[in-house]
Amino acid sequence: MFISFEGIDGSGKGTQVQLFLDYLKRNGVDFVYVREPGGTPVGELIRSVLLSSQNMIPKAELFLFLSSRAQLVETVIKPALAQNKTVVADRFADSSVAYQGFARGLGVETVKWLNDFATGGLKPDLTFYIDVPVEVALSRKKRLDRIESEGEEFLNKVRQGYLELLKDEPERFVFVDGNASELSVHRFIIEEFEKRRRK
Repeated sequence: MFISFEGIDGSGKGTQVQLFLDYLKRNGVDFVYVREPGGTPVGELIRSVLLSSQNMIPKAELFLFLSSRAQLVETVIKPALAQNKTVVADRFADSSVAYQGFARGLGVETVKWLNDFATGGLKPDLTFYIDVPVEVALSRKKRLDRIESEGEEFLNKVRQGYLELLKDEPERFVFVDGNASELSVHRFIIEEFEKRRRK
């Protein structure tokens, strides 16, 4: 199974990914963890450029994300799935649709098409979208990277982009209320995962 976690920065996504990985370890599930951008030597170089470079135009930003994703899919994700491993991704293609397609205004359908090209059409089987209001997310962050520091209006657009994606693919996405306690959110995610796993 290929599982991704999505949400605006400060949603608690990183914490929930770690709790989920701990659960998989305890239960003897053979898994591979990846993060975006990054997850490969090439991807980690791209990550450092993306998170620190100033005055980057939206198209350049998108193509860097796509480059990192293409490398990750071919060299890590596809081989792991071929070995029947569970793949857990901290962000995947939906991030580009929400951030660059929707919030940056590059076009949702354009970014979806480019994602399909970069990934060979690979999509997660299950995507957990952790939702919190933007003001809550920003209050949780001590240091902001280049994209996080875009501000409240930008992140509200990103959040709206995610909510539109949920409407389009309700069978793949699971809406998670990130305002609940850390443990409550974790338990909900595990319940949903086990439901899908048993199908």
